[in-house]
Amino acid sequence: MPGKNIDGYEVEFTGELLEGTKQWGAYVSIFAPSSNPMHMTHIFPKRRVSADLTLMDQHSAEAEAERAALKILEDLRS
Repeated sequence: MPGKNIDGYEVEFTGELLEGTKQWGAYVSIFAPSSNPMHMTHIFPKRRVSADLTLMDQHSAEAEAERAALKILEDLRS
C-alpha cells in the first residue's frame, strides 16, 4: 500500500479493483502521531474516496487517492 508522511501524518492511499468489474476505486487512510512513539492514532479509517468514482487502472486510482488525501488533511487541519 503506497503511503507518505505528510506534516507528521502517515497517509496511506491505494487503488483497489472493484469486485465484479474491471474498474478501480481510490481509498485513503490517515494516522496521526500519539503520545506513544510506537503507536499512531487512526484518525481517518480506510474508506473509498467516492462511491461514484471509478478509474481505469490502479495507477490512476492511487493518484486520485493521493489527491483526495491532501484535501482531507487540509480539512482536518482547519
